[in-house]
Amino acid sequence: MAKHYYDPMLCSCSPENPMTMGVTAVLTEQIDEKLLKEAVRELRERFPYFYVKAKIDGNDIVVVPNPLPMTVRNTWAPIELASKEANYHLAAIKYEGERICLEINHTLTDGAGVLPFFKSLLFVYLSKKTGISFSTQGFRLPGSEIPKSETGDPFAAVDTDSIQEPFYRKEPTQDFYRLPSRNGEADHIYYLKLPENAVMKYCKENDGSPNVLLAVLISRAIRRVDPESEKTVTVSVAIDHKAMLGNFDNYRMFANAYELDFPKERQLDDIMKSCTTARGQLMLQAQPENSAWYIKTRKMGFEKLKAMPLQMKLDMLPKAASATRWTASVSYVNSRSFGPLDPYIKELYFLAEASAVDVMCEITCINHSFFLALGQCNSSRELFEALLYELEQANILFEIKRDEEYHLCGLRYEDL
Repeated sequence: MAKHYYDPMLCSCSPENPMTMGVTAVLTEQIDEKLLKEAVRELRERFPYFYVKAKIDGNDIVVVPNPLPMTVRNTWAPIELASKEANYHLAAIKYEGERICLEINHTLTDGAGVLPFFKSLLFVYLSKKTGISFSTQGFRLPGSEIPKSETGDPFAAVDTDSIQEPFYRKEPTQDFYRLPSRNGEADHIYYLKLPENAVMKYCKENDGSPNVLLAVLISRAIRRVDPESEKTVTVSVAIDHKAMLGNFDNYRMFANAYELDFPKERQLDDIMKSCTTARGQLMLQAQPENSAWYIKTRKMGFEKLKAMPLQMKLDMLPKAASATRWTASVSYVNSRSFGPLDPYIKELYFLAEASAVDVMCEITCINHSFFLALGQCNSSRELFEALLYELEQANILFEIKRDEEYHLCGLRYEDL
């Protein structure tokens, strides 16, 4: 059994719902596979907690060190994590031309945890590629100390026994708007580039922020596509419980989401009013006491799971974790600069499964541009075109970088 409540909950993912996340960068030059493999190998010393494999231990699946190399492959095609083709790792690297991508099991980490690893990967790789001695400030590199705050209990300073239920907790919307059925279609993803100054100017003029603004614009786009629907559009906004409670270093997965709702009767014609309402909803939920309550309930849930048989967990937890709970999601990972590496990065995107939502919007910012990864559960361009119209109406220029079928790495436990 996992020792601590903050250990990865590998039982909550399955081949049908692998819970994979990722991060992609487009560099200024073609990727050198030999140098990339060297960088991946060297980073094991600094990030041992990502070089792991799954193992059955009693009535649980836990992570243990994996001595095999993490795979680096010259293809954008997905593989199955935890399987022989991934050397049994729960993470894998792929590249194609100038693009490089890290895909990793989301139960191991979240955006705040994976970003330092990806930054360090690019640092070591680009140091080899360019021969330049970059400033090491802000990077976690081989030979540097791994602080306890990074690998220990993320909430060691939190007295969970004294935590009281918060005054306000938003009840989830039950009968929310869903995109049309997939009908066997593969997920699709669009990549957009927006000028940072135009986005921030619009946010300031309309009492918004990047995540709130995109939540409003996506909701407007959905209403434009399906004006007859009476159902509430719900948008989740990602929150990092570690950051809310003062720990910015720990790698473990403690991201969650709060809900913004856009009922049919709430008119979205007034952008400023819509953003103000959404910001108010978000501020009510994004409070330290709500994060503390989440930690307490997760700790109590861990105690209940201890005695549960493994097969029961495998049957129950993945369904709960992957159940669609919102129409769309918006996540903005704080990644405004990679320091001295910025001149070598043309685009940067975070990635997540479009499973708990029908529309996924991941936002990053680097080199004075916002980059949006827009994933959806079907291949129709109707909603995407409606969102582009909303950006045009806001006078926010956009550049479509690419669109393609969306296939993150899967998961296979049969090899355990």
